[in-house]
Amino acid sequence: MLLFFYYTLVVLIYFLALPILIILSFKQKYKVSLPARFFLKNNAPFEKQGIWFHGCSLGEVNSLKPVFKELSGENVNLSVITGTGYNSANEIKALHVRFLPYEMFLPFWIKKQKTLVVTEAELWPMLFIVSKIKGTKTVLINARVSDNSYQSYKKFSWFYRWIFSSIDEVFAQSEVDKNRLEELGALSVHVNGNIKTFSKPKLTKEYKKPNKKVILIASSHEGEEQMILENINIKKDEMLVVVPRHPERFASVDKLLEKYVNEKRLSYSKIDNGLETDVVLCDKMGELINLYAISDVVILCGSFLEGIGGHNPLEPAFFGTKILSGKYYFNQKPLFKLVENIEVCSVEELKNINFEKLNPSKVLHVGDINTLIDRIK
Repeated sequence: MLLFFYYTLVVLIYFLALPILIILSFKQKYKVSLPARFFLKNNAPFEKQGIWFHGCSLGEVNSLKPVFKELSGENVNLSVITGTGYNSANEIKALHVRFLPYEMFLPFWIKKQKTLVVTEAELWPMLFIVSKIKGTKTVLINARVSDNSYQSYKKFSWFYRWIFSSIDEVFAQSEVDKNRLEELGALSVHVNGNIKTFSKPKLTKEYKKPNKKVILIASSHEGEEQMILENINIKKDEMLVVVPRHPERFASVDKLLEKYVNEKRLSYSKIDNGLETDVVLCDKMGELINLYAISDVVILCGSFLEGIGGHNPLEPAFFGTKILSGKYYFNQKPLFKLVENIEVCSVEELKNINFEKLNPSKVLHVGDINTLIDRIK
């Protein structure tokens, strides 16, 4: 009975919104996604049975890439909602990509798959119910219930209990999320961490740890090196390694550092000459991960100037380094939430920070990719 009323409501909303949908379909931003989702234009069902993933947008697609890699040889299908997610997914070879149609079409569009794997909060009732009816195993991964959402979810717990009755397994990010999901009616809930932590960095070269403490200026942009150098004092038992973000800036940063070491009477070299001097310039690409592995303190750049938005904190955090970041890390907020003990400060505050008193960073809710792969295959 609830399914009948829900589907009737879905159809009613569709026809009420139809004029708006037609108008929006002519806008460049929605020119491909809306006709595909709401009119099934160039959006046929998946041809082959396999493991069907659904992720809303670019962020979910990117977080699933390590999982896709582990499923090499399997027939993998992926549905998305946004244009950016669709474009990113189409860059992945051997992946069959579709836009997820509006719920009204799903009973006729969905074909039986081996497993349906849905990420995070994409709790579309018809997606799970129809898939389950057609004999597909249904799995929700990376599931979480935030503090802000928890109270509102509880008010409609009957609705979520109805959805969860069609979900075979749930992989939660933490114990707190597991308890909240079970309270909302989720069945067979496992704690498996955050899938964004699946991409663990791999070393391409092992550097010998210097006798001094290594302070790494990581992925710096134009202007940041100068600002940081003006607000940091290198002690006798410390050394500074600078890794500019863009290779075309290596020469200009080299000149800047030469001037700096002459004024401070410090020794200086480039990375190919080893890590024996007070200041080292890394003028090679692909070395940042290797340098994270031997660093004591990482000053994560792209965050001390407005407009850049910061860089990935997970990479240094996997090595337990002490991390400092500027205040402008808006592009990395979801990843910053996954790392404990990041010190956020202005560039002027660097001069007052005692590196010894900083706590090592730690990645929270580290995911177990092998367990997930075993359950969805």
